[in-house]
Amino acid sequence: MLSYLQRTRQGEPTDLPKQLSAISRLTVVESSGELPPLTQEIASLFPHLQAQKPLQVTSNPSLPSQPLRVGVLFSGGQAAGGHNVIAGLFDALNKINPESRLIGFLGGPSGLLESRSLELTENVIAPYRNQGGFDLLGSGRTKIEKPEQFLKAAEVVQALQLDGLVIVGGDDSNTNAALMAEFFLSKGVKTRVVGVPKTIDGDLQGHGIEISFGFDTACKTFSATIGSLLRDALSAKKYYYFVKLMGRSASHIAVECALQTHPNLTLVGEEVAAKKMTLAQVVESIADLIVKRSQQGKEYGVILVPEGLIEFAVDVKPLIGELNALLSKEKPHAAQLEACKSAQEKVNLIVPLLTTASQACFTALPLDTQVQLLLGRDPHGNVQVSKIESERMLIHMVEAVLKKQTQAGTYKGKFAPQPIFCGYEGRSCLPSCFDANYCYALGNIAALLIRAGKTGYICAIQGLAKPVEEWQCGAIPIVRLMGLETRMGKRVPVIEKTLVALDGPVFKAFAAQRQAWVLDDAYLDPGPIQFWGPRDLTQAITETLRES
Repeated sequence: MLSYLQRTRQGEPTDLPKQLSAISRLTVVESSGELPPLTQEIASLFPHLQAQKPLQVTSNPSLPSQPLRVGVLFSGGQAAGGHNVIAGLFDALNKINPESRLIGFLGGPSGLLESRSLELTENVIAPYRNQGGFDLLGSGRTKIEKPEQFLKAAEVVQALQLDGLVIVGGDDSNTNAALMAEFFLSKGVKTRVVGVPKTIDGDLQGHGIEISFGFDTACKTFSATIGSLLRDALSAKKYYYFVKLMGRSASHIAVECALQTHPNLTLVGEEVAAKKMTLAQVVESIADLIVKRSQQGKEYGVILVPEGLIEFAVDVKPLIGELNALLSKEKPHAAQLEACKSAQEKVNLIVPLLTTASQACFTALPLDTQVQLLLGRDPHGNVQVSKIESERMLIHMVEAVLKKQTQAGTYKGKFAPQPIFCGYEGRSCLPSCFDANYCYALGNIAALLIRAGKTGYICAIQGLAKPVEEWQCGAIPIVRLMGLETRMGKRVPVIEKTLVALDGPVFKAFAAQRQAWVLDDAYLDPGPIQFWGPRDLTQAITETLRES
């Protein structure tokens, strides 16, 4: 069942860069773009891929147009526009040769390993054009990283006679794409592996990738909600909204939403880390804002909190490191926690095992936060930050500070906090016009890469702040985005997450304005995503792209 809006969007054509308008006559060649050098250790892990250069799209009318058999899968969390990657890939393959075939793997990487697939025809794809979500194929977080998994993947792609495999995912998923590409080359498997940059967090960018798809839609969706909350705060004049925003490892979403809406305070994890702030100091900064606004007769406001804030605090970060070590699979404490009957019993079990500094940090936290820090670890052995209700934690701790100030006579206001989480609703909503066009173009580029026999590359488009027609298309060697990270006690190659650059133009634009937002109600309400109307509305880009 589709709503009127969904049906209307379904039939809307997508815009393509002029560069991709005659795709059957296009190929890719090496470009002169500069990328960071590989470390010797990374190069040794990718002997077949380590010499790759950036690629750019160019014309080659004489290139044979053989039919291609290509597989595609979604990996990791959803991001708006994913279905248009598939639509763009399908359309491009058919323009190259109508006999081409596209095979979708169901449920993400596990679908590849288990050979669960669906042939994607026009009739299958049509209902999903310009739609949100990943429900055409589904997704998953299975990591293809063990030798037996690579062998199984090779067996499946060979059985299906695939010329290429497109992996739509974030940093970990594209890391796995490079590892798979290297493995296939080492075993003589003809299937080429191509990545597409996806994550709403915006932390897969840099070195030729200006932004990942989904960021635009998510930020606009969250900003619409924040704009409404700002208006409500201004109307009721009695609530403080603490809005937690997705973005575990980086604060790009928080900064972008701040630039779009002008809240009273936006916490930026990277700044907290750079200033070596403790969690208590973060709480004091919030309380200070509330007191100052109260002195102006303003008992309301909006505060943005990035999801991963707690990991940036100088005293919490070592605490989390200790907890990750204590709750690793090699130690008995995780099982002992499971046997505990109450939350307090869990806390009492862990506290004596911590260092003195971490004991002090841990015991200062609300009980709910303490328990959330003790929940089962993620597949990498790390705390599940998304399960930590940091907005509620901050409210609890700010209330304690304000209570003391009330007793001391330095605060006479009324604090009525409301916790809000902007998260999953930004992942699967109808994609903005930007993301719809961006994803469709990325799908086209993926087809070109496979046609040209390229593997271990991630699709990339430059000039995204310009009109769609002017976008410049190409690809980046995935290995050039990698560093080494310790996971489960081992040094492994991973695409490095891009954090908010405090000396970069986006943060500087934010920092130049934010002080005026503290006391003045300079609130902006950008409203919902627009699909029709003036071009400045429908083709609006994020401030992150505009300032970059």
